[in-house]
Amino acid sequence: MLKNIPPILSPELLKVLAEMGHGDRICIGDGNFPGKSMAQAGGAILVRADGHGVPELLDAIMQVIPLDAYVATPAMTMEPMECDKDLDIPVVEEYKQIVAKYDERGAAAFGTYERFEFYEQAKGCCCILQSGETSIYANLILQKGVIK
Repeated sequence: MLKNIPPILSPELLKVLAEMGHGDRICIGDGNFPGKSMAQAGGAILVRADGHGVPELLDAIMQVIPLDAYVATPAMTMEPMECDKDLDIPVVEEYKQIVAKYDERGAAAFGTYERFEFYEQAKGCCCILQSGETSIYANLILQKGVIK
């Protein structure tokens, strides 16, 4: 065990976060996200976080890495498909509140990818963190910044 490290961050996940450099990205997938196939397609490391939701993982990750200050939107979510546009997806607002605790840009740090573009971008991430999140469209890609 380590002091001052959120216990939800497993040794495997901590290793990935520590090895990531400026501009590297991590995809946090919800329980429906095809994490294994995305990781295999892009050569990413697959880390499982079954039983944990994306908000709690996001909060812990934001405690140990900064978001990239050199890009406008270092936090990217998945846009709902046209057939799902009427769905209420409150988890994204929760993400914005969490990020606002650690990054002064708050909600302005967020952008969106169309669903299939999100999948393509996920393939380029260093890590796919497969959560147990049950909310739909709860996927998130974070781009790591510089620790100053």
